[in-house]
Order: sequence, then structure tokens, then C-alpha cells
Amino acid sequence: MTEQEKLYETLGELLFAVAKADGVIQDEERESLSELLKNHPWASEIKWSFNYEENRNSSVEDIYNKVISYCHSYGPTPVYEEFIDAMKFVASASQGIDESESKIISSFSKDLIGRFQRDLEKLK
Repeated sequence: MTEQEKLYETLGELLFAVAKADGVIQDEERESLSELLKNHPWASEIKWSFNYEENRNSSVEDIYNKVISYCHSYGPTPVYEEFIDAMKFVASASQGIDESESKIISSFSKDLIGRFQRDLEKLK
């Protein structure tokens, strides 16, 4: 498995966490995920990891921590902007972005930026 493939599997896990943040994955969220992935080059990897975590009934907190850990080890990449846009797209599919979904989306950005800034400080 390439690092890029693993990164996009991580996106599937992150989208699972956002969709399940309010306790249940709505049909509208599933439909928006399908729409999002329609022409995506990594669609099969993203969908596979989403389905895998859903079948395992993984906890949102565990998956989120796993994603953040992988992204920290992967390092900075502009792909994270795509991750944030994808989270917003899926979360907004069912009655807009609720508080629990919004918390995950904003935490993702803050956690990564904070980590990368600390890494930069260490280099100085």
C-alpha cells in the first residue's frame, strides 16, 4: 500500500467519524458520500475504509484519534483542504452541519495546524 493510498483510506475513516458524530449515519450522508466519490481517483479506498469502520461500529473518538495520528506522521499536505471540504460536504447533507459534526471539522484543522506549528518551532 502506498502512502497516498493510506492517506485516502484515512479520509474514508474521517468521513465515517463525521457522519457518525451525531450518533447515526443518515441516508442523506451516504448519498452525499457517493456523490462526492463519483469521479474521485481514490473512491474505492475511501469507500472501503468508511464501510470497514461502519461494519466494525467503531467509536467516533477512536477513529478520529487514529486519523489525527496518521496525519501527524504523514506530515503537512494540501490534501487536508480536500479532507475539510469533504467533511463539510457530507456533514451538511442531512439538515446541515450540527454541533458534533462541526466540532470534528474544526478540531481536525486545529489539531493538525497546532502539531505542525510545534514541529516547526522545534526546527528553529
